[in-house]
Amino acid sequence: MKIFKNNKILVLSLCLVIAGMAVFLVRLLSYRDKDTLYQISTINALMKGCYEGNVNISELKKHGDFGIGTFNDLDGEMVEIDHEFYQIKSDGRSYEAKDSLQTPFCMVVFFNAGREIMVNELLDCKKLENLIDAGLSTKNIPYAVRIDGKFDYVKLRSVPRQKRPYPPLAEAAKGQSVFELYDISGTIVGFRIPEYLEKINVAGYHWHFITKDRKNGGHLFACQMVSGCIRIGVIKRLAVNFPQSNDFFQIDLSGLPKEEIDAVEKNK
Repeated sequence: MKIFKNNKILVLSLCLVIAGMAVFLVRLLSYRDKDTLYQISTINALMKGCYEGNVNISELKKHGDFGIGTFNDLDGEMVEIDHEFYQIKSDGRSYEAKDSLQTPFCMVVFFNAGREIMVNELLDCKKLENLIDAGLSTKNIPYAVRIDGKFDYVKLRSVPRQKRPYPPLAEAAKGQSVFELYDISGTIVGFRIPEYLEKINVAGYHWHFITKDRKNGGHLFACQMVSGCIRIGVIKRLAVNFPQSNDFFQIDLSGLPKEEIDAVEKNK
């Protein structure tokens, strides 16, 4: 009987230890992902035609509930909002992205707003960016930015699906579809990246847009915002998942000027 009681105590103790370790691991994983920007590949690789990745939507959901990017073969613009992924194809329509879809470039984070700014005046994209910049404590770290509001006007784009041999993004973008929406409610999803990371990501602001009804969207070029709320989240860590492919290993990633990225990503 004594041996039996001792065994019960031992089993109970082991269960408590295992439970404690499980809690520790959960907290450790949560700490790892909190305030961490999880990125697939680099903007230079995308600019030079690396349009195939092996990370799928199901995996991305483990690393963030908010983000932007694209899909394999450059098949549409990606928006993640409230832990739901959308694929905005070259027809301008938004489709729920299947978990099996893969991405060659994207960035996601668990959005945690540390500051809010209310907007009650007409502001274009540049004025929105200036308003955000004025309130930042430093410009040397990345930020996640979500802007919910009403818009008089938005100008968007999406690039059609590409086929091998893949052209550089500057060439692929010549066939982009451009959409203009008026008197619409929706959300700007994006990031502000420091200049010193310009070969890893798009330096400055990178915006995607999705309508409130989640039916339309795209890469955002221009807007006129009437009213809404800007929410800003601090990013403390950057984790880059480099593609394990011959395309990425063999491509020359040097010498891509910022002006070329701006011409494609910001329509300058």
